[in-house]
Amino acid sequence: MSDPTEATEANGTAGAAEPAQSIGDGDGDRDGAGGRRVRVVLVDDHRMFRTGVQAEIGRTEETGVEVVGEAADVDQAVTVITATRPEVVLLDVHLPGGGGVEVLRRCAPLMADAEQPVRFLALSVSDAAEDVIGVIRGGARGYVTKTITGADLIGSVFRVQEGDAVFSPRLAGFVLDAFASTDAPPVDEDLDRLTQREREVLRLIARGYAYKEIAKQLFISVKTVESHVSAVLRKLQLSNRHELTRWATARRLV
Repeated sequence: MSDPTEATEANGTAGAAEPAQSIGDGDGDRDGAGGRRVRVVLVDDHRMFRTGVQAEIGRTEETGVEVVGEAADVDQAVTVITATRPEVVLLDVHLPGGGGVEVLRRCAPLMADAEQPVRFLALSVSDAAEDVIGVIRGGARGYVTKTITGADLIGSVFRVQEGDAVFSPRLAGFVLDAFASTDAPPVDEDLDRLTQREREVLRLIARGYAYKEIAKQLFISVKTVESHVSAVLRKLQLSNRHELTRWATARRLV
């Protein structure tokens, strides 16, 4: 991969239509016209997807979006975001090295900067409640799925830059429901026994990945993967990966 601080130029598309809804006071022109600009970093572990998003939204003179960097894992993301200080980060939820939540945790001081805040918009294929609520609790300003159109993604980026909260329509309802109650959300004690890395391994196992594929995804050895799987099975009192897959599917972790 090229230097993660440099934007990649290529041709591509962002996917089928699913408009985004804004929760806030955002109004007016959202397409970058009128001299408006927003600096963006793309964080996703699939290079082809980053290339497609870059081609779709990164035509700065037309869209007002300047892609100033990209990253494929947690460590790269933190490095690039810290170096470039973008206004908006498009963040995938599932990343090698700890996931989008870990990026948010490590970038918390940048989000809290009153003068030049870095704001995050999750852009993921996942619509699982745990993923959505996790990154919103971590500080992301919104969550849209990868079926969003390029035009709507550009609009969402500008809204997040302005401080609005933006969600794909299907996700907005249960996000509001989750935060409407003053009661603490139910705690899954079994899941809480797992470390962040063990949860990553769990998800990949449940999706049918082989140990070698998991090792490559997470930049760890096959032996380390085996150790994590053994720990997960022990903590959850499960016997094999088939039971583990059923357990993860029942909790919508896949």
